[in-house]
Amino acid sequence: MSPPVAPAGWSRWLVPPAALSVHLSIGQAYAWSVFKPPLESSLGLSGTQSALPFQLAIVMLGLSAAFGGTLVERNGPRWAMTVALVCFSSGFLISALGAATEQYWLIVLGYGFVGGIGLGIGYISPVSTLIKWFPDRPGMATGIAIMGFGGGALIASPWSTQMLESFGADSSGIALAFLVHGLSYAVFMALGVLLVRVPRSERPVEGAPSAFQGPQVSANTAIRTPQFWCLWVVLCMNVTAGIGILEKAAPMIQDFFKNTSTPVSVSASAGFVALLSAANMAGRIGWSSTSDLIGRKNIYRVYLGFGAAMYALIALFGDSSKPLFILCAMVILSFYGGGFATIPAYLKDLFGTYQVGAIHGRLLTAWSTAGVLGPLIVNWIADHQKEAGKSGASLYGLSFVIMIGLLVVGFVANELVRPVNARHHIPAPSQETVDVERQQPESA
Repeated sequence: MSPPVAPAGWSRWLVPPAALSVHLSIGQAYAWSVFKPPLESSLGLSGTQSALPFQLAIVMLGLSAAFGGTLVERNGPRWAMTVALVCFSSGFLISALGAATEQYWLIVLGYGFVGGIGLGIGYISPVSTLIKWFPDRPGMATGIAIMGFGGGALIASPWSTQMLESFGADSSGIALAFLVHGLSYAVFMALGVLLVRVPRSERPVEGAPSAFQGPQVSANTAIRTPQFWCLWVVLCMNVTAGIGILEKAAPMIQDFFKNTSTPVSVSASAGFVALLSAANMAGRIGWSSTSDLIGRKNIYRVYLGFGAAMYALIALFGDSSKPLFILCAMVILSFYGGGFATIPAYLKDLFGTYQVGAIHGRLLTAWSTAGVLGPLIVNWIADHQKEAGKSGASLYGLSFVIMIGLLVVGFVANELVRPVNARHHIPAPSQETVDVERQQPESA
């Protein structure tokens, strides 16, 4: 399959909206915590069990991105967006059947496995294309698109909450909400499929640098370098710290202030999820654009170092001040989102644009690991603390200390990143070479 090539005069500013239509849709994953309490009450699940579809979805995101990255590079963004549309929407439809029949394994299969494949292919579908359209501002370009993934919950959280209030929070209401999600997102993602194009040449804008300027490293070679694995650790630690809050955001803020004079209602907790989504989204465009100015290594020093400080403030003083808790959580989530949006540009700086989409896909296995690790740490510790008779903020103290330690590990890994040794470089390919390679059978 040949990717659709932009006709002469095509505006590169049409590509970010195409990417946004996909990323805003699959970003619904960050609103999963809204469904946790209804699922727990209607199906008799624990907090750890209700997190399973989300955890599996993130695992499949990383695995499908890793194994499908080379296919995405070869077949182009339209093919990838189509696959994402089919899998993500089908996942919701299968989950709707599972909720209607009260078969939780179908929700895990649909949302977690099938939908997770859609997450992975959809997530990486525009990244390589955007970097090639915007060689002069790669951080900003990927930030615009990946901002949509972070902002998806800003739409999905209040929308899902309203549907559960209208349809009911029992199994039939949840099923109907899943059904509406699946059909609506299919239509919205189709806009991106129709709009996306790849550039005609390696220099899509007059005066801009070549998309293939600088060192170029193949995906198979990149995963054998220490730079790749340092960035793997960096991403894994940053994501674990952020996703631990995000996956349990709604019940967490209720628990934190349950025993205070200002408890948090269910609707207010949904608003907190939306605030975190806004911070996540703003961080993706704001911090990634900043990285174009101060460099990728410096911006990750901010994410990891200041992120650890924010966690320490919540652990020490979070339950005594609601504004402090909300502010620190929003800063952590802005760093979390910024880390995702900046990593493609960091990879481009180190390995070039030649197979950056495939390299990015392989790196997202760090997200898979973090998608299990973060929720498992927070939910498992909270469940055991609850069994021990504890409540409120004490459910999360140990989890937050662990997160601080993980962010320190990530900080050290970032310090170890150095330019890739010249022996790993390949000659910079021309656009014609890349176009030919897209038609060849996958070798990796």
